[in-house]
Amino acid sequence: MNKSIHNRKLKHTPFRTGREWFQDESFWDEFAPFMFDETRWTMADTEVERIIALSGIAPPAKVLDLCCGVGRHSLAFARRGFTVTGVDITKSYLEAARESAAAENLEIEFIHEDGRSFRRPGEFALCVNLGASFGYFADTDDDALILRRCRENLAAGGVFVLETIGKETAARAFVESETVERDGWMASARYSVVGDWEKLGNAWRAQKDNTVYEQSFAIRLYAGTELRELLLCAGFGNAALYGDLDGRAYDQRAEMLVAEARKTELGRSGLHAGGRHR
Repeated sequence: MNKSIHNRKLKHTPFRTGREWFQDESFWDEFAPFMFDETRWTMADTEVERIIALSGIAPPAKVLDLCCGVGRHSLAFARRGFTVTGVDITKSYLEAARESAAAENLEIEFIHEDGRSFRRPGEFALCVNLGASFGYFADTDDDALILRRCRENLAAGGVFVLETIGKETAARAFVESETVERDGWMASARYSVVGDWEKLGNAWRAQKDNTVYEQSFAIRLYAGTELRELLLCAGFGNAALYGDLDGRAYDQRAEMLVAEARKTELGRSGLHAGGRHR
């Protein structure tokens, strides 16, 4: 685990008007200790093993880790012999990811770029977007665009695995607030339903002594059927839904909304019903 993202002096820069909330790098720096604790680092290896089983890919296949953050999953894939490219817009996270890779003598390509503009057509056997990093954009067209980019970057027969929060799981597990204390910091989050379950509103606050960090944002939610339709419209030939990366059903016991979509030459016209295709 790379601890530099936790230990460096956290900076605070004003949010620039006209930019979307996730483009504010100070937010990711300030709240990193609460998003990437020891438990989440440990989980990455198990999650990658499950993705390998779900997708059926094998090393040294090329993997694109889109919105890779501090590189938890990129590192886990690379340890297993995959050729990994991680893409993210947060420079400090990429710096931490490169330090972690160097410490393990792992060769991973980390690129600072927006996923909507990253293009390497037909290069990857697997593309992953994990940790509920989907639905951030203000414009729904950008959600569709990033899915088209994922398909474009996959080789024929390539697999896209998306892990996000579904409307169904968000509604079932909804709480208005939660609080956690760590290393002298008190962090809290308040949640709200935006529109007719269009988005999940978040208001985060972290305080230690006289230092306070705050950020509010909303993440767009998709029902399982809505996400499948979005994937098919992006050109994927089929899309299966699961309730977690372990392949369980997307039903009343689902933990997350996981989609596994395949790039086929037939595209939407070759659609078949859900289920694994390997």
